Amino acid sequence: MRDLRYFVAVAEELSFTRAAGRLFIAQPSLSKQIRHLETSLRVALFDRDHRTVALTSAGAALLPQARQIIEQWEAAQHAVAAATATQRRTLTVGFHTRIGRGLIPAVTARMGRDVPEWRLLFRQIAWGDPTVGLASGEVDVAVAWLPVPATGELAWKVVATEDRWVALSADHRLAVRTEIALAELADEPFIALPTSAGALREFWLGNDERARPACVVAEAETAEEAIEAVASGLGLVLLAAGNAEIYQRDDLVCRRVVGLAPSELAVIWRAGDDRRAVRTFIEACERCLCGPGTV
Repeated sequence: MRDLRYFVAVAEELSFTRAAGRLFIAQPSLSKQIRHLETSLRVALFDRDHRTVALTSAGAALLPQARQIIEQWEAAQHAVAAATATQRRTLTVGFHTRIGRGLIPAVTARMGRDVPEWRLLFRQIAWGDPTVGLASGEVDVAVAWLPVPATGELAWKVVATEDRWVALSADHRLAVRTEIALAELADEPFIALPTSAGALREFWLGNDERARPACVVAEAETAEEAIEAVASGLGLVLLAAGNAEIYQRDDLVCRRVVGLAPSELAVIWRAGDDRRAVRTFIEACERCLCGPGTV
């Protein structure tokens, strides 16, 4: 299904560069997957040169079928999710980093009052999946940081906006500062999300606003792995202001970074999933984090 989604994106954009941006993945990864699909089908789907991309006759024949297959698969996922939810009445909530912010008890209380037949199950998803488990159907909703892939398959609402901070080992030379300018981090080693995280990786490296890309010395699959790497002195990592408090420990410090746009925490769900439990969860997140006195 991933290969077909990638094929449709390239076919509609007729540009690997634009399609990669639309899918929030690196262009080499996209090209590799398209080659994989072509090898599997034993046919060329695109005519390529340095300037243009065009569908071959085989690619043109595949395009409407691929769209139909994707639509049918998404309908099947929704049907299975609805049937399973009816039986178990469990709403699985995905997250990349610890949620905190008083959200879990507030949402649990609201769900218990408005949809008492449902229970919440929280599941951490590795950073390598930028859809936070929603694309695979592993979770029903997610509370996670933007950006997420803008493929039209996901919908979201921002529920909190927080400054980006940086985590450093307690003995780092910049640990004595109360704030750190982004330019001062230009030559510092950074711990990155996996390359499969796409635009989310770039955002948490600060590459969206750096003069040149961050120096990456290691990758981490989870926030816990990244924090351990920072504490050991291997490198630095950006994190949201609220997470600076959540992941606080004696062997590292967190400082606000000046010169970076803030991060956005969102509640995310599959577009078209209008189950009452999903709507209630979304509303509960909004009430908890977007009420009076919140950022």
